[in-house]
Amino acid sequence: MSVLAADPSAPQEEAHALMPVAQGGAGDAASPEAIRRLSKALAGDRTSIKAQKKAIETLKAALASVRMGDYAGGANRALHVLKTDERNALAWHVLAICREKSGHLSNALTAYEAALALHPENPDIAHDLGRLAQRLGHLEIAEKLLLKFLNANPGHIEGVNNLACVMRDQKRYDDAIELLREMIQIEPTDPTLWNTLGTVLSDQGQMAQSMTFFDESLRIDPTFAKARYNRANARQPLGDHEGALEDLDAAIPGAEGPYEAAMMVMAKALTLMGMGRLKEGFETYEIRLDPDLTEAMHVLVDCPRWDPKTEDVAGKRLLVVGEQGIADEMVFGTVLPDIVEAVGPTGKVFIAVEPRLVELYQRTFPTAVVGGHRAVRIEGRLTRFVPFMEEIAEQDGPDGGKADCWVPMASLAAVYRQDLSDFPDRDGYLVPDPAKVAHWKAELEKLGPGLKVGLHWKSSVLTGVRARYFSNFERWAPVLTAPGCVMVNLQCGDVSDDLAAAEAAGARIWTPPINLKDDLDDLAALSNALDLVIGPGIAGTNMAAASGARTWLIHAPDDWHLLATDRYPFYPRVRTFATGGFDGWPRAIAEVRAALDQVVKSGF
Repeated sequence: MSVLAADPSAPQEEAHALMPVAQGGAGDAASPEAIRRLSKALAGDRTSIKAQKKAIETLKAALASVRMGDYAGGANRALHVLKTDERNALAWHVLAICREKSGHLSNALTAYEAALALHPENPDIAHDLGRLAQRLGHLEIAEKLLLKFLNANPGHIEGVNNLACVMRDQKRYDDAIELLREMIQIEPTDPTLWNTLGTVLSDQGQMAQSMTFFDESLRIDPTFAKARYNRANARQPLGDHEGALEDLDAAIPGAEGPYEAAMMVMAKALTLMGMGRLKEGFETYEIRLDPDLTEAMHVLVDCPRWDPKTEDVAGKRLLVVGEQGIADEMVFGTVLPDIVEAVGPTGKVFIAVEPRLVELYQRTFPTAVVGGHRAVRIEGRLTRFVPFMEEIAEQDGPDGGKADCWVPMASLAAVYRQDLSDFPDRDGYLVPDPAKVAHWKAELEKLGPGLKVGLHWKSSVLTGVRARYFSNFERWAPVLTAPGCVMVNLQCGDVSDDLAAAEAAGARIWTPPINLKDDLDDLAALSNALDLVIGPGIAGTNMAAASGARTWLIHAPDDWHLLATDRYPFYPRVRTFATGGFDGWPRAIAEVRAALDQVVKSGF
């Protein structure tokens, strides 16, 4: 059985990536109680076979390593046993625990599955595997495993809590609430249950309501880090930034394991940036690359990372690697003109971006070399590499084609955007194809008179809490029916149901004959040919703003990109509309409609 999981087609998310997520899951596969259970299982093995006795002693040593936090040592001892007996369920279980605690979640999943296959009646394995499956998003599998565990352990608080988390993540909110309420009636002083109930409400955007349950969890246990972290994530969109920061600082020392600690620091970074504390915020944002975050990007390049504190970049051959989603490459790409200037004519800048963006970025930065990055998942981690640099090295030789150093794109903000005055006042920084802009202007003219308005309304990634950042399409009716406007669909993916509903309601929406997901150079040109582009802060609206199109952005209450202003400093000419809360979409859309009427009245 292989313990290496690689995915050569790792998805390229188009939404902003790496956002704080609710912490509700309970249980620790390496807790003292869990290790005692495994030790007891080892002690109960009375086999007389010499090899088996040796295996038991090795596994006892592995458990001792786990107790001391030496997960690499524990894993090596478990693997030593498996080399001679691949059907040793305890060895697989110990290996799974070590892999999970080391952050190698895909490998841990494989090991747990092997342990459960060999020992299917062991409810503890089912529970551990269920927790991990939930964390990795395998919700149906997680539910089945947790139900199996609860059948053997009815009323188990951690099991019930974790099953409620799965229901929450499946958006079965009523089921999760009912399950938790029943358990709270039996165990009213358990802080974990109150915390998870709060996450069910915050997941739906009901931040004010969720505060009651986080407060109760912390009343019962003031040291409960999960609840304090979750309360911080509720306070921030409610406008209590200082309170959110205070909660985060209190939560981080009590985090259960390195993953949870890193996620809390990530939330702190976004909070600092949202408060306008840019230098501190961008420096803290380096946590996004921490290997303890399973979502973090690991870059494989044949050169050291550039350290701006110790090394002048002028005259260097510098590789800039884009990261996270397309929207993030748009946002942090605003700093690329600064680094191209800093490197100067005696150096060379190489820019690795999402392959669909290469043409657009190469046109914008003609003195740079632009190519696409690629990604695979190795041991469950996103690993990014830059094949075009290898091709350059093959053509020019190792000395001529190799970069001197590299830097993640978002890390440039900590160097060149330490204050609001560092943001240039400009329409955009990307250069759309003039010929394509002219082509789309001609196509739009064929639609007849009226203000040509491009529409985005949702992200292509709506898993987890992302859904609360978008409105259902029906609420857009006031915009879709604005007099004097011709609506153009810019939304990628299958939106045929939305468009059919709009047409049935009398709204006319034209869909251009291009692949709105993949033809990004055309999308940038079309956005500039339109009179206006409207939508939430997703990949398409960021592209419109970055390429200088007239753009209106509807933003959530916790959108850190405003940097404590009423605008997007990354795109200072963009007009913003605030929802004011996750339930504020009707108000924001009404304001957009009023603004549209004013633009039409003024003659565009």
